[in-house]
Amino acid sequence: MNGVHDMGGMQGFGPVRPEADEPIFHGEWEKRALALTLAMAAWGRWNIDISRHARERLPAADYLRYTYYEKWIAALGMLMVETGLLTADELATGRPDAGAQRAEPPLTAEKVGPTLRRGGPSARPVAEAPRYAVGDRVRAKNINPAGHTRLPRYARGKVGEVVMQHGGHVFPDSNAHRLGEAPCHLYAVRFTARELWGPDADPRQSVTLDLWEPYLDAV
Repeated sequence: MNGVHDMGGMQGFGPVRPEADEPIFHGEWEKRALALTLAMAAWGRWNIDISRHARERLPAADYLRYTYYEKWIAALGMLMVETGLLTADELATGRPDAGAQRAEPPLTAEKVGPTLRRGGPSARPVAEAPRYAVGDRVRAKNINPAGHTRLPRYARGKVGEVVMQHGGHVFPDSNAHRLGEAPCHLYAVRFTARELWGPDADPRQSVTLDLWEPYLDAV
């Protein structure tokens, strides 16, 4: 979808300034935010792509002012209400509704670490042969979807070169909307900086994106 979250190449936000020796977490609450997100996902009410799309659906003003894990918590609350794990009143007050049934989460605290280390592989078999090979030139489609997509706005309509085949993977544009995993081939596509940003860009620079086959057309 087109939204404030798709910030790659946007002007007016200043330079990216990496933090020297940046810690994994800036506070204990960030650890809890990650653990809580994993624990709630274990109920099976949503998948990782639905979770990403929930963050995209945050109001633009909130998305810009929230820190990284504040976005996670805000989106998690929204998903929990939408899927019936909480009521809106419970989320607002931090207290269970009268008569609410207590339930033990399927992912308890001691299981969070092993679950995080195990991850959630997205590789899936695809019956059809890949349409593109390493070295092929492809153009990213110029699309403006209303729903979730992993094709960044700055690459749409641009020409790049396939530099790697990743095999079949879950297609997020379908999975984020409960339409099935719809696995398809995934490629690493390299774009020159000048193709993306124009003739004034550094000719030595490039950007490589992992893009699903439905995003691409042959050149």
